[in-house]
Amino acid sequence: RAAGPFVDVNCAGLTKELIESELFGHVRGAFTGALADKIGLFDAAHTGTLFLDEIGDVDPLVQPKVLKVLEDKRFRRMGEVKERAVDVRLIAATHKPLLAAVEQQRFRADLYYRISTVTIVVPPLRDRPEDILPLVRHILAARGSSHVALAEEAKEKLLRHRWPGNIRE
Repeated sequence: RAAGPFVDVNCAGLTKELIESELFGHVRGAFTGALADKIGLFDAAHTGTLFLDEIGDVDPLVQPKVLKVLEDKRFRRMGEVKERAVDVRLIAATHKPLLAAVEQQRFRADLYYRISTVTIVVPPLRDRPEDILPLVRHILAARGSSHVALAEEAKEKLLRHRWPGNIRE
């Protein structure tokens, strides 16, 4: 899928109608303000990858539609009768504990188990300050600034700093 499109959307704060329109698209007249057909992000990511950032914020009424795409590889645009076929890889991220949301019935269990086949937990940077310097060097090198040095005093201060929530002493 590396040669296919990479499409991302931040689901946080999007209303049910907006996230549904963004993900699946709509046809003209599907709702007030739908003045033209709109391609959805699932269509835009066809043969590639769709990244749903903050999937834990997706409205519970939209979650079954996302699940249907993952299971059947088909969906309908808002206001359309005909189903559309799509082939996408889905990557999802969230800062929320989704399993707790499943237990509280705020996130669908079947969708959770479908998207959590490979889970990577990345602790916040404040819990691993020793990673800051290598990350800074990597980012600068990627931008063409490979000859950047950090003063010893700054390194020591960085490693001694007590970050909020840091469990290390």
